[in-house]
Amino acid sequence: METPQNEIFRDSIATVTEEGKRAWVFPKKPSGKYYKYRKWISYGLLAILFTSPFIKVNGNQFLMFNVLERRFNIFGFPFWPQDFHLFVISMIIGVVFITLFTVAFGRIFCGWICPQTIFMEMVFRRIEYWIEGDRGKQIRLSKQPWNAEKIRKKGLKLIIFAVISFLIANVFLAYIIGSDRLVQYIIDGPFNHLSTLVSLLIFTAVFYFVFAWFREQVCIIACPYGRLQGVLLDTKSIVVAYDHKRGESENGRKKFKKHEDRQALGHGDCIDCFQCVNVCPTGIDIRNGTQLECVNCTACMDECDHIMERINLPKGLIRYASEENIIKKKSFKLTARMKGYIAVLSIMVGLLIGMLFLRNDVEANVLRLPGQLYEHKENNIISNVFTYKLVNKTTNDINDVNIKLMSHKGTLKLVATHNSFVVPSQGISEGTLFVEINNAALTGDRNKIKIGIYAGDVLIETTTANFLGPRRFR
Repeated sequence: METPQNEIFRDSIATVTEEGKRAWVFPKKPSGKYYKYRKWISYGLLAILFTSPFIKVNGNQFLMFNVLERRFNIFGFPFWPQDFHLFVISMIIGVVFITLFTVAFGRIFCGWICPQTIFMEMVFRRIEYWIEGDRGKQIRLSKQPWNAEKIRKKGLKLIIFAVISFLIANVFLAYIIGSDRLVQYIIDGPFNHLSTLVSLLIFTAVFYFVFAWFREQVCIIACPYGRLQGVLLDTKSIVVAYDHKRGESENGRKKFKKHEDRQALGHGDCIDCFQCVNVCPTGIDIRNGTQLECVNCTACMDECDHIMERINLPKGLIRYASEENIIKKKSFKLTARMKGYIAVLSIMVGLLIGMLFLRNDVEANVLRLPGQLYEHKENNIISNVFTYKLVNKTTNDINDVNIKLMSHKGTLKLVATHNSFVVPSQGISEGTLFVEINNAALTGDRNKIKIGIYAGDVLIETTTANFLGPRRFR
């Protein structure tokens, strides 16, 4: 079936030519109210991104995602491998929140918060404008032969891009291995840590490739979130939208002419100036409706408002609106789907808060030594051997730690250590212990015993273990 003429744009993307080659996008430098707001938000988020690995809260890095050692810090709270379920719940909450936000407000996350967009539009693209000039100058520079001017401008731009990519790679490495370790590696000299240096150079190459060459293709081709929005959006979602009712009217768009009564001629307010297309960082025509490539960056909104001001027509031809708002003039309301997402999000946030409150600073595991049965001693005493592991999740040493048997009358003896010991900050103490209980106090061949971990006289954690005894016959 042949595609209708007005729907041909859906068969291809703006960054690929009919021959299948890359069509470079040279967006016009945006300006206006929304662009100013985006700059403030973007630079604030960049400041948070670059400083978070170096901020400490109670001795913990503010944000750290050490995947290799499965240690994570979120807002200064440390999460160990034993807390991985909490980290997973946090990530699921993030996904549900973004899903809810997309259902309500479209792909606004991409245009205002996504690191890819912020780096591309507010860092690399602005450097490009500074060196090569605005849209027209960039197009002319691209078409002209390789002369001294082109080599100088392109070379300077790519060198600056490489330096910034290297800085970004260092910051991301600080998130992964920790800022203290990164600083120590720098002091020691990079060639003393070759594996880390290779990782850093790989990160740098990836960032350089993305921002110097792949660019908007990340949002159009690689990012799964762009595909997800096609499933989540509906006619009630607020997106960057062209008011086709007002822009087209009965007889469609028409170039602007002074002293012409457009309404009497049946033409809409759109003057077909193509400025909304020229300013778009992904090269689409927003007048074709909501599209996969649109990242809701509002550049077209600002540009259209400038044009409307010049020709004395009302602003808002392109604005934040839903399809129902444009066609039926309906205001935004929470739908049943949004309420469902809000309910799920509230339950999961409540669950996470509850689990955080129940989370202890010390994680204790006491397990019976594999392959060992019980030992029958004098005076009808049954002995089992266990291994213990104590994880200190805090940044302070826990002193005078001792382990006691709580559920049964008996003795608990540590092997190769004193009755009390120290669990180092963010460290692990492990060893072996014997538990001895009179057979008369046991109820069968498998007994659940409760063991308490004390810091001095203060109980800081409890755990359980299986204690084996003789099988009883009736």
